[in-house]
Amino acid sequence: MGNIVTRKLYQVRSHLTQTQFIAYGFIGIILTGTLLLMLPFSSRNGEVSPFINCLFTATSASCVTGLVVYDTWTHWSLFGQLVILTLIQIGGLGFITIGVFLSMILRRKIGLKERGLMQESVNTLQIGGMVKLARKIIIGTAIFEGTGALILAIRFIPELGILKGIYYGVFHSISAFCNAGFDLMGRQGAYSSLVNYYDDWTVNLVVMSLIVIGGIGFVVWDDLSRHGLKFNKYMLHTKIVVLTTFVLVFGGAYLFYRFEKDYLIAGMNPSGQILTSLFSSVTARTAGFNTVDTAKLTDASKLLTVILMFIGGSPGSTAGGVKTTTIVVMYLYLRSTIQRSYGVNVFGRRLEDDAIKRASTIFLINLTLALTAAVYIMAGQQIPMSDVLFETFSAIGTVGMTTGITRMLNPMSRLTIVFLMYCGRVGSLSFALSFTQGKRVAHVRQPEERINIG
Repeated sequence: MGNIVTRKLYQVRSHLTQTQFIAYGFIGIILTGTLLLMLPFSSRNGEVSPFINCLFTATSASCVTGLVVYDTWTHWSLFGQLVILTLIQIGGLGFITIGVFLSMILRRKIGLKERGLMQESVNTLQIGGMVKLARKIIIGTAIFEGTGALILAIRFIPELGILKGIYYGVFHSISAFCNAGFDLMGRQGAYSSLVNYYDDWTVNLVVMSLIVIGGIGFVVWDDLSRHGLKFNKYMLHTKIVVLTTFVLVFGGAYLFYRFEKDYLIAGMNPSGQILTSLFSSVTARTAGFNTVDTAKLTDASKLLTVILMFIGGSPGSTAGGVKTTTIVVMYLYLRSTIQRSYGVNVFGRRLEDDAIKRASTIFLINLTLALTAAVYIMAGQQIPMSDVLFETFSAIGTVGMTTGITRMLNPMSRLTIVFLMYCGRVGSLSFALSFTQGKRVAHVRQPEERINIG
């Protein structure tokens, strides 16, 4: 019987494209998580949580978003929290990466199809070296998450005791590294996130470091580990990611400080102002934690947050968004068009035309999804436009920041946010391609005709 099931599953898998297999795989993980969270002992009160709320939570955890309809500490039992943490880890690393690593441990042969899935999952440029990359990803994740957990545990133990301090250190380290934004700080007040640690250097620096490391991408890790600080030897991809990340983190922090220095952070000491500005810039790029009340941000800061959420992290990472490289490619294309230069050039290299097409496609799909979802939600509920836009851009960017309207959404609006979170994690372009890959396209070119542009 077992061999028959295995054979059937293999036949199904063989008929799916790599994109379809990953897209359907995430659906399977989300549904499994949903069923586990619906168990009576997943909640603190021992009651069965509604399906729609469990689906929302499982999707948010699997897609490493952080939007919640229940406070994680207040509502979920230890079992429920561990289910959420497991979904975060699987969603952050990708189930393909974990599967390949388990195959390595069991000494099973990793074929070309598995290597192709791994390449698609981590969004690397070549299929060679996938096994070594998988090993580096798992080992690197263990080192970074373990180090973060140790430092946070040392910080939390005097406050919470040994066992709870260690547990809080592990939970928040994994959540931060995977850019998930789930927290257990509900004991200090429901949905408070890290507000009570806004001026704590240890918590802020560890969480920010984990967010940035998890968000730069596994391919960039590999390049940095091989070439150290020798910038000239980096791949073009790594150069763009490192430089763009630096500009967004510190440029965003400077703007947050300018926008809030006379408002939200006016009463803080200089140390708190610096940490809050930096943290607000880092977390907006798909992490989801917050050290200040997001609803009280000025309109300028909210708009800046939406922009950073839309950009997100880098390809092949635990982060979401349209990705740093997408934005850079589009601006480089804009510059080359204005300068009437031949091709899009950067760091002495010319970008391939396919990169420009993919960047513009991803940008437009994500923008269209976020705006369409916002219109749909506003049509069904009377919620301020700024709050709804903030929510939809947070969902498509798998960020998890909110102005507080998540719990106000009706079932259809919640399903809309679930769809956005799923597309944001799988990739909006990948999701669209899952319906069209494998179909035959007739190689027929239609007659050409010019139209007016601009």
